[in-house]
This record gives sequence, C-alpha cells and structure tokens, in this order.
Amino acid sequence: MKRYRGELVTLVLLLVVAAGVAWWWDQGHLDDSPPPSATASAPTGGVAASSGGVAGKDAALALLAKLPRAAQSHWDSYTRESFGDPLWTDDTDAPGGHNGCDTRDDVLRRDLTGARIGTTNPCVVLSGALHDPYTGKVLPYDRSRASEIEIDHVVAVAAAWRAGAWSWPLERRRAFANDVDNLLAADKTTNQDKRSQTPDNWKPPRREAWCDYARRYVTAKSRYALSVTSPEAAALGEMLTTC
Repeated sequence: MKRYRGELVTLVLLLVVAAGVAWWWDQGHLDDSPPPSATASAPTGGVAASSGGVAGKDAALALLAKLPRAAQSHWDSYTRESFGDPLWTDDTDAPGGHNGCDTRDDVLRRDLTGARIGTTNPCVVLSGALHDPYTGKVLPYDRSRASEIEIDHVVAVAAAWRAGAWSWPLERRRAFANDVDNLLAADKTTNQDKRSQTPDNWKPPRREAWCDYARRYVTAKSRYALSVTSPEAAALGEMLTTC
C-alpha cells in the first residue's frame, strides 16, 4: 500500500511539472500568432472586392441575380469632377491602383498589341495597335500624334452616379473611376456614341464583344454595390447568353 501511494504521489508531481512546462512554452511563443494584417478586415470606405478579376459567365449570372433593382436617380446633380479632378490617379485601392503608373497607361499596356514601352519611364506606352473590341477595327496608337483610341468606362461614371455613386465619399468614386477591370481601350467614335448609356439602350456594335462587356459590367456593378433597372438587367442577361 505504501509503495502504491508513493507511485501515485510521483505521478501527480510529474503531471504538475508537465503542466508548468506547457504554460511556459505558450508564454514564450505568443509572438508566433499571425500578425494583425493577416486577419484584419478591409479598411472602411474601400472596395469590397478589391482583389480584381472579371467574373466568368456563370459567376456573372449569379451576381446579376443579386444586384439590387432600382430606378436611376440624381440625374441633375452629376458632374464628372465628382469622381476626381483629374480623373486618372494611381492613388486608389482599386484593382490596378498603387502600382506607380497612370491608370490610362495601365489600360493601354494591357489592351494594345505590339506595345512599345518608354525606356526612361516603363509606365508610358509610346506606340502599338488596338484591336477594338467594340467594332473589330485595328487602330494604330502613337503617343506623339492624335489618336482614335479612348479609355471607356464599361459602366460609365455618370451611370454609376445614377445607380448609387451619388451617395459615396470621393475616395470610393475615385477608386471606381480608376478600376482597370471596368476600363477598356476603345474606338473614340464608338465610345462617344455610347456616352453614359446602360445596356438596355446601348450594346457594342460587334456582337462578339457582348459577353466580355456584360461580364465586366456586372463585375463592376457588383463590386461597388450599384443598382440596375429591370430593363438593364434583362439586357445584361441577354448579352451573357452569347458567352
């Protein structure tokens, strides 16, 4: 019996020592937890889906179904300066922001073929050619001469204003205006014909462009929680069937 009690006391002492060692280990390794930045939520006022990327057909259809339906409003209060003056800036948290290059040059580098980049400033596109997605035209680009190429907001800034951007802070409007996923290099005349029309009133003349256009349009509206009208949603659904 005495021997049994002695073994029991020894076992209890060993358990106490083990617990103490475990406590010491935990205290010495508290710094191994993930840094705050690894788990922190997105900063307030930023873009909800700021990682970038354009939704595929199925994802776009799912996003379209979830977009809020509402009539356009605040037509008379819109000014282009409401989205920043100047409009183009690299100082945003939108996809393409904070990369050291002007937004317009970001889009030209992405969309032009045979782009020749500046040697002193690798952001600047000196020349190239655009296979215009809206018309199928091949448009030459030379930085030193007048160009028939403009940068189109797929969801126009004025259309965004009427769909809810009127209530945003300037920071969010600037992010929207410089989000490269909502921008395409395009034929100047076609872009100006489009103006701020929504898809129920304007579609790319080239039917082959409808799928990509609708995917970009829905991505932008969803990313920035903008509303659509019922005719607008129906037109987007029709365009997505061509994917």
